[in-house]
Amino acid sequence: MAAAGGGSTALARASVVIVNWNAGTALAACLASVAAARAAGAEVVLVDNASTDGSAAAARAAYPDVRVVESGANLGFGGGANRGAATARGEVLVFLNPDARALPGAIATLVDALLAVPGAGIAGGGLVDPRGRWAPASARFAPVPHLLLDTTVGRLGTRLWRTPRAVDWVYGTFMAVRRDLFRQLGGFDPRYFMYGEDLDLCWRAARLGARTILVPAARAVHGGHLSAAQRFGSTRDAEVARGEMRFYAVHGGRRALGAYRALAAGKFGAKALVAGAFHRRRAASYAAVVRACLAFDPAREGASGG
Repeated sequence: MAAAGGGSTALARASVVIVNWNAGTALAACLASVAAARAAGAEVVLVDNASTDGSAAAARAAYPDVRVVESGANLGFGGGANRGAATARGEVLVFLNPDARALPGAIATLVDALLAVPGAGIAGGGLVDPRGRWAPASARFAPVPHLLLDTTVGRLGTRLWRTPRAVDWVYGTFMAVRRDLFRQLGGFDPRYFMYGEDLDLCWRAARLGARTILVPAARAVHGGHLSAAQRFGSTRDAEVARGEMRFYAVHGGRRALGAYRALAAGKFGAKALVAGAFHRRRAASYAAVVRACLAFDPAREGASGG
């Protein structure tokens, strides 16, 4: 594993891909957090999805050695990540959200773990919120365990993990993928604009026999969901649900999709009722998830629903 300072010969084999859409000053903090990895030889590719806030221009001026790829349109996370990966030269692709900051040594630790663990094709880093509190970074494939066990109580044990662990899927917030595997998979599925593409990628990797691991020691700070908040506002949670329903429609068929829709509608409906008494904004967010579950149409959402 990498030393705390981030020294790792594997970094010279890595490309860090950051997809930006109006991340503002958070992008500067993100780029500053990868400076040590860049100094150690990692390539940094910044894909700008037609931002209008000047963040890409500021990044270009402050970090002239960072390669900026202009997408010309908002391609979403998956589309932008694919565009960046197509130009990247590294053996390992490290995807980092523009509103996330890799802690010292995190990128080296993540890349080293991916290359050291037998059969690993994808590795996700551990996440903390801006106050340093543990945040979820992995989840389960099956809809019922995902909705019932990937919860605050269900994840209590994962907070104690310190060494790399095999998991079903990891969040794309801070994720490393072997480049040859990423190309074999055809990258992220473009049917997912935002949310669900990381779940889908890990599922398809597992079908090829590649393991996904969580590396808790490779930590990144993530908070705000800046791009998603700008685009979706209070319906962000509903967009997460739509992405996951799209995944179940594509890979699980009607039975898995039906189980997800019914359980999620009941779960978030109950949460909306409870939250309605003391937190109207949160209740509205939960209610939007219920509406998304009831209205989801696989054909209209770009999924087969077979």
